[in-house]
Amino acid sequence: VVPDVNVAAKKFGIKLLIPVADGMNEVYLRCENENQYARWMAACVLASKGKTMADSSYQPEVHKILSFLKMKNWTMSPQAVSDPESIDMKPECFVSLRYTKKYKPKQLAARILEAHQNVSQMTLVEAKLRFIQAWQSLPEFGLSYYIVRFKGSKKDDVLGVSYNRLIRIDIATGDPITTWRFSNMKQWNVNWEIRQVAIEFDQNVFIAFTCLSADCKIIHEYIGGYIFLS
Repeated sequence: VVPDVNVAAKKFGIKLLIPVADGMNEVYLRCENENQYARWMAACVLASKGKTMADSSYQPEVHKILSFLKMKNWTMSPQAVSDPESIDMKPECFVSLRYTKKYKPKQLAARILEAHQNVSQMTLVEAKLRFIQAWQSLPEFGLSYYIVRFKGSKKDDVLGVSYNRLIRIDIATGDPITTWRFSNMKQWNVNWEIRQVAIEFDQNVFIAFTCLSADCKIIHEYIGGYIFLS
């Protein structure tokens, strides 16, 4: 269950990755407003864990999603600082390099101050909790990336390793090509002579790859560790 949300543009979408024999199908849901999105998103999150909306965690999940959307709604509050230049702040300390190239310091300072107004009244513990929730809701949360060469392929791909799945990603565009879930995995092996990881999934699906950006032992241990934890 992946959020596809832009609060400012009133875009409330949900992307569902549904297991099929040779990987995953993608289904997109579009909601009309924040409340509808929160109810559907909470229901989908619970469903992905094998729970229903009758579960006691449904309403808290709805409230968590709504509070997160409120935090993402960068509306300038009345008490926000009207002149960003009057604040001694270096925007480049708060954002990545690509944003400092894309926007002027004054624009970045204004956005940072607007965002700060949404969390300035919170206690320290609540602010930390919101940060963790925001971090965990990112589509790329918990993914580790490695450059690999799949058996039979003439070009390199990126392999994303998550706690519950492997994702083959196009190295040029960054788009996911195929997803395989650990729950469908029958076995995995490593050929230590040629440093190749081979995995067998349900319905006679086989994949094999060599890891170019790290030792294949690392991916082997990632898979084993995640399956053990689950």
